[in-house]
Amino acid sequence: MADTIRTVEYFYVQAPNKPGVGASLLAELKTAGVNLVAFSGFPSGRGAQIDFVPEDPRAFRAAARKAKWKLVGPKRVLLIEGDDRQGAVGDLMKKLADAKINVTAVDAVCAGAGRYGAILWVAPRDVTRAAKVLAAS
Repeated sequence: MADTIRTVEYFYVQAPNKPGVGASLLAELKTAGVNLVAFSGFPSGRGAQIDFVPEDPRAFRAAARKAKWKLVGPKRVLLIEGDDRQGAVGDLMKKLADAKINVTAVDAVCAGAGRYGAILWVAPRDVTRAAKVLAAS
């Protein structure tokens, strides 16, 4: 089966880089009934950037507003799902390199049951073109 490539909205917050912060943010979303299709966090300066890819961006924004988060976004990111195979992510990266599209960041994981998933960031001006390049094959 071919990979599924979707352009989806993501949001982020800057948060303290200390134990329990991520758990607290995720608990707020769970309480609000918000489902995520992807989640990523990493150090940023003296804090952390926490990225959320919600299944329902409207519900996510409402929960963030209620929790009084200083939210950035929506921004766009590529969400990729497919059958796991050797070199799956490498093949995606090569297609983008051949099209002269720089990858800003990528998080990929084997999802089990022979599946994998990835979120892939490119410059905002390249999102639509990257989606087309990856979908063509």
